[in-house]
Amino acid sequence: MINDKEVKATKSPFAMRPNEEKVYDGKTGYSNVNQAVFMVDMGYVNELHFEMLELISKFEFITSRQIYQLLQMKGIEIKDQNKVNARLENLIKARAIAKYYFKSDEGNGIYRIYCLDKAGKYLLNSREIRTDWVPTNNTKPVHLIKKRLAGNQAIIAYMMKTKYFKNYVVEPVLMAKRQNIRFKVSGGVINLEKEGKTVDLVFEAVRREPGWEEKFITKMQLYSEFYEYYNMRDSGFDQPPQLVLLGEDDTHLVEIFKLIVKNKINLRDCKPIYTTDLRQLDETLEKSLITFNYSEEKAKYVMEIYETDMLVPPDDTEPDEDIDVDIDT
Repeated sequence: MINDKEVKATKSPFAMRPNEEKVYDGKTGYSNVNQAVFMVDMGYVNELHFEMLELISKFEFITSRQIYQLLQMKGIEIKDQNKVNARLENLIKARAIAKYYFKSDEGNGIYRIYCLDKAGKYLLNSREIRTDWVPTNNTKPVHLIKKRLAGNQAIIAYMMKTKYFKNYVVEPVLMAKRQNIRFKVSGGVINLEKEGKTVDLVFEAVRREPGWEEKFITKMQLYSEFYEYYNMRDSGFDQPPQLVLLGEDDTHLVEIFKLIVKNKINLRDCKPIYTTDLRQLDETLEKSLITFNYSEEKAKYVMEIYETDMLVPPDDTEPDEDIDVDIDT
């Protein structure tokens, strides 16, 4: 498997493409539970397959690379990603999982996305492994799937590259109390702990799907209510969590920041910080978080590295220079 630091992508694989759609790439026909049971009885589906099924259920949508990384971090020995792909094909034949890819005006995507299928739910239930999967999960549109994949990447990056990583939640739910609306955090929550000090990072993944600006403002209004009426232990947090907006690229972060400023979105006791998909692929995460601060000297907002002692890398590195951002205030 190619290490993160060896990936030379200039555009995130989880960024939106023009006229992008999801294409089914699995087995046709109805899910056959008897076939899945037969494959288990014959040993074609074994304990490793069940580990993979549980990960697919937990993350809802996931790539084979992400599955391989998570298996490695669980201490499960598997030779390479090709072995993972072969076992995923076994699960597809058993109709336990489904496979998709994306196509757009730029061509077909180079990776496949895996999610649970009906027989997979039955197999997990046979091991008393809880799953909330329902068939309509697989009908989600491209932008929601890519938000999940971007969130997966962030969770895996923190698990692999931060000394103080403690735990994560894939899809936590928050409450906007005034409107009495429960809403999901699209990128997940990552918990860090250092010498008794804990920090909860709430990752809201933002994609450039059609009409994304209006959807983003609506979602931020829900976050504003959550922070405005926050009380200790709301949604399981001992203190207000730190919101991290996960964009497609640096230009996208500027667009997001402009929307927040122009729409006067304020979060009580929380100043959002920012990051991008590709920043999760850096060798360390020390420079992965960004903040926008107003420079009196330059009379404009500048993009700066967010300084924190919670992202200790294996080696010391020098921070990047500040990046100027033109924005009307």
